Amino acid sequence: MTMLFDSPVLKIISLALLLALIVFSVLPFLWMAGTSFKTADEVYTSPPTWVPAHPSLANYGYILKRGPFDLYFRNSFLVGIGTTGLALTVSVLAGYGFSRFRMPGRNCLLFGFLMAQMFPSVLLIIPLFKMVKSLNLMNTLYALILANMSFAVPLCTWLIKGFFDQIPYELEEAAVIDGCSRLGAMTRVALPTARPGIAAAGIYVFIGAWDEFVYALTFTSRDAVRTLPIGLQRFTTSYEVQWSHMAAATVLVTVPVVALFLFIQRYLAQGMLAGATKG
Repeated sequence: MTMLFDSPVLKIISLALLLALIVFSVLPFLWMAGTSFKTADEVYTSPPTWVPAHPSLANYGYILKRGPFDLYFRNSFLVGIGTTGLALTVSVLAGYGFSRFRMPGRNCLLFGFLMAQMFPSVLLIIPLFKMVKSLNLMNTLYALILANMSFAVPLCTWLIKGFFDQIPYELEEAAVIDGCSRLGAMTRVALPTARPGIAAAGIYVFIGAWDEFVYALTFTSRDAVRTLPIGLQRFTTSYEVQWSHMAAATVLVTVPVVALFLFIQRYLAQGMLAGATKG
């Protein structure tokens, strides 16, 4: 069996499949990036071209100068940061509690968190709308943050609980023996060791809040509190779709998420027990 997996033919097939997957994932982004530098006329040329004949930054200038696009960026950033901060705070405490303590109804609560991921977010629109309206939070960023937490907290709790489960409890016991309180053992031992899991959960929450469309469309009606996904809709009208402008705007929307992932990937690559082995 070992010789089968070490065979050159199998390695070639694996590399070919991996290359095909990479091409399948990257080509749409490359096409979008190329379209963002094309003129409106060149977008509709036949046959289409991958590389713009006359590259131009006019589409980006149009996006940045016209309309409240900078306001959409600010709103999306605030919603993403607010959702990530609150969701991670709740999920870390809940995940640690589920991992370290045994309480009545624990399995039922965990099963409920898992079941929450089986239903699309659109099913929560009506109850969330009534809650937001009763709290007078319509047309506020707080409504979007609270709504986004409805899908972020359950899955993040499961993810972070799994990371805490893999941390030996003996490490925290040793910290308690050395004089730490239970809270101190959690913050000084468990949290640093679980950084890769918390970082992965944070990326998931931020990307979900950054790209969320349904809640932003339902709970906001003014440009002052609308986010980037709603802003992209401005380029689609009853008469045309401004493909070059939409491509440029989509590139601008994608860049912050990619930059965040590149910045935080070093935490994801760390070993689970890296924090416990450092002096």
